[in-house]
Amino acid sequence: MLSDLVTSKSRVKLLNVFLASPSEMFHVRELVRRTNDEINAVRRELAFLEKNGILVREPRANRVYYFLSKNYPFYYDLLQIGAKIIGLGAEVLRNKAKLGRIKYAMFSGGFVRRLKKERDTIDFLVVGTIVLPELALLVKNEERRLGREINYTVMTEEEFSFRKKRSDPFIEEILSGSRVMLIGDEESMLI
Repeated sequence: MLSDLVTSKSRVKLLNVFLASPSEMFHVRELVRRTNDEINAVRRELAFLEKNGILVREPRANRVYYFLSKNYPFYYDLLQIGAKIIGLGAEVLRNKAKLGRIKYAMFSGGFVRRLKKERDTIDFLVVGTIVLPELALLVKNEERRLGREINYTVMTEEEFSFRKKRSDPFIEEILSGSRVMLIGDEESMLI
């Protein structure tokens, strides 16, 4: 949980909003609605996050918008944390026992950053002995939340190893791209 690292409850709520939609800009009143906090608490935390380079403030007409700063040195680290504590990542970790025996679970970097897909790429890969209906339910809930389809693939450990040894183009493309590991050791997955 982000609250393990950040002591301000208002700051945690704000960061959760920004990490859930890392490519969006938010108006102050929208942030007040989403966090259900007092406007003064939201403004105080926005000023703190802006001062520390985490957020960028952009005035437009008579409104002020905020968004995550890609120049923040820990921007991608924040996105990786967000992938594990918000949405599908949090649900997979929370329901790990129900989902079967997961060896590896990873998101593509583009999915975590909420980039538009240029082609039919995989957003989420799960390797292991998986209870497919349980996983499908979690994915469907996240698709509803995001308002877009999530392209995911499930493989057994044997199939993954076999395809990796054969330099299967599908597996090579997944492994050559950026990724965020949700479960498992990235180094052992690549070997």
